Amino acid sequence: MVASVQTVAFSGIDVLPIEVQVQIASGLPAFTIVGLPDKAVGESRERVRGALHAMGLSLPPKRITVNLAPADVLKEGSHYDLPIALATLAAMGILPKEELKDCCVLGELGLDSTIRSVSGVLPAAIHASAKDIALICPATCGPEAAWAGGLDILAPNDLLQLINHFKGTQVLSAPQPKMAGNDNVAGPCLSDIRGQESAKRALEIAAAGGHNLLMMGPPGSGKSMLAQRLATILPPLSPREALEISMIHSLAGELPEGGIVRTRPYRDPHHSASLPALVGGGTRARPGEISLAHHGVLFLDELPEFARASLESLRQPLETGNAVIARVNAHATWPARFQLIAAMNPCRCGYLGDPGQECTKAPRCASDYQGKLSGPLLDRIDMHIEVPAVSLADLNAPKTGETSSVVATRVARARDVQHARYNGEYTNTSVPVARLETVAQLDAGARALVDQAAATMAMSARGYHRLLRVARTIADLDGAPEVISRAHLAEAFTYRPHKYLNT
Repeated sequence: MVASVQTVAFSGIDVLPIEVQVQIASGLPAFTIVGLPDKAVGESRERVRGALHAMGLSLPPKRITVNLAPADVLKEGSHYDLPIALATLAAMGILPKEELKDCCVLGELGLDSTIRSVSGVLPAAIHASAKDIALICPATCGPEAAWAGGLDILAPNDLLQLINHFKGTQVLSAPQPKMAGNDNVAGPCLSDIRGQESAKRALEIAAAGGHNLLMMGPPGSGKSMLAQRLATILPPLSPREALEISMIHSLAGELPEGGIVRTRPYRDPHHSASLPALVGGGTRARPGEISLAHHGVLFLDELPEFARASLESLRQPLETGNAVIARVNAHATWPARFQLIAAMNPCRCGYLGDPGQECTKAPRCASDYQGKLSGPLLDRIDMHIEVPAVSLADLNAPKTGETSSVVATRVARARDVQHARYNGEYTNTSVPVARLETVAQLDAGARALVDQAAATMAMSARGYHRLLRVARTIADLDGAPEVISRAHLAEAFTYRPHKYLNT
């Protein structure tokens, strides 16, 4: 007798359909799982056996074979426990095979027959909705799955509840969508930062256009505070963006409340983070920090302290918006359209150019420290600013700066202009070059300034286009959506990379 249940496997953000087939045949008692399972899947037989024993059931003394089809796709994770158990019960004649055939099932079993939460329920629910089949998942993941909409969902707490539901002795209620997080929690405000008006202006431009930003300054100048407050001036997530972020966080197992993400991610990994932790991958391919920061902010403090290979791995995602993990037998692709905010000291000791704490090894200390960053990586960062030390007079002065809500209003207005211009597909930092050249028209004064700069500045084609992107954002903030003026372009020039060495 053969019974089958549908489940899924994950390859990056993609969902692959998997059929769990169970055959009970005559022969020596055995419980075999085939179909390229990993160790977690192979151990499912013991969890299934223990869960059935907890309910007073036992496996028949026959040869039980579990096939995970297609057999050439690697099966990873513990979410195969529940589909294997249900297919086994159907093959034993305890559950109706026909009702289970059109269900997508995920869940990990405990030895007491409880159904534990697993990762990836939201993408699986969207897959089930597209296939017009029902979904069976753990009760703790039910609110997460309910966001898929138009889907029949069963979310039991344990295996016995599910059996009783199919037997008609118990009715499971449909789970309701649930939000994650709390919008009422007050975050840091831009007005908390004393002084640093030019840095605040750069932060506003970066938020308005989604530009990458590098801040350099001595310790304690406020670089980390500025980065933390970027999230408070970014526009709210659109429904599509919220769904994309939630799918990634679901696959990473980072939706503890079973809800959907409704605030832009802010990720700040330590500089000791490995390459797989930053970009993704590992033994069991997982999204890295750059994918968890999708549609949000990735803050890299002490940028030169990161491993060179980790930093260089950011170059392709910064250009394409995707992180592609290449393996011998498969490729996994994760969305990674993040906004990079980086901070660094001017030299290893941090006090280059400070008359009170002058670096004694300048300029060698600065050249060695800054030399850890490659030119191609720096060329992919739109804006470079210096954040000088804050004076005691500024620290003792009363708060006079604008609040995050005031700045966020201007940022939202500039984003609305870009949304209308690009039909919601891009921001100024991500629009293709061919489209950029049509929307970033320079007036006569701006074109003359470009001609003057071309004679004295060495700039790559990518650097020139990034200059236009920043100037386009400045013009949007200034309410000039038609052409870029000389003043807009001149301000954009101040954010271009330059030699930091004070020799």
